[in-house]
Amino acid sequence: MKNLIIYYSRRGQNYVNGTVKSLSKGNAELISEFIQNAVDADVFEVDTVKPYNKDYMVCIEEAKAELRAKARPELKEMLSDISEYDNIFVVGPNWWGVYPMALYTQLEALDFTGKTVHYVVTHEGSALGGVPKTMKSACKGAKIGSSLAVHGGSAPSSKAQVENWAKNAVYI
Repeated sequence: MKNLIIYYSRRGQNYVNGTVKSLSKGNAELISEFIQNAVDADVFEVDTVKPYNKDYMVCIEEAKAELRAKARPELKEMLSDISEYDNIFVVGPNWWGVYPMALYTQLEALDFTGKTVHYVVTHEGSALGGVPKTMKSACKGAKIGSSLAVHGGSAPSSKAQVENWAKNAVYI
């Protein structure tokens, strides 16, 4: 059984427990590392050609504009084939109720037929938000597996929870 993690994460300024803090590693990146450790997965980081603003408050306005426009930002690199994988983990933050539009750029470009997709959403209070509603259409052909919401402020201490969830998602 072969596993892949596709994630988008924001380093630098992030909203954490009611205040903007600078993170050397984004929450979704941490979660992806925990999953990789648990289920031996390959990892693909989604990265936009045009970076989001370093200022968190400006970034979230950019994200809102992309959401309203149903934008699909151009990525520096795209996965084109996931045929060798059985399980795909998608990890990203909840921005305005859904994943960042850049994640959808990547997901909508892939054929998930015969794959099981599990997903994690990091958040500061909105849990999974509208992500469950978007996964079936974004991951065409996939069987949608389990999901997990991780409070961003708790991400650094969520290793045991995330590893247990990932193992259960794949092996049970």
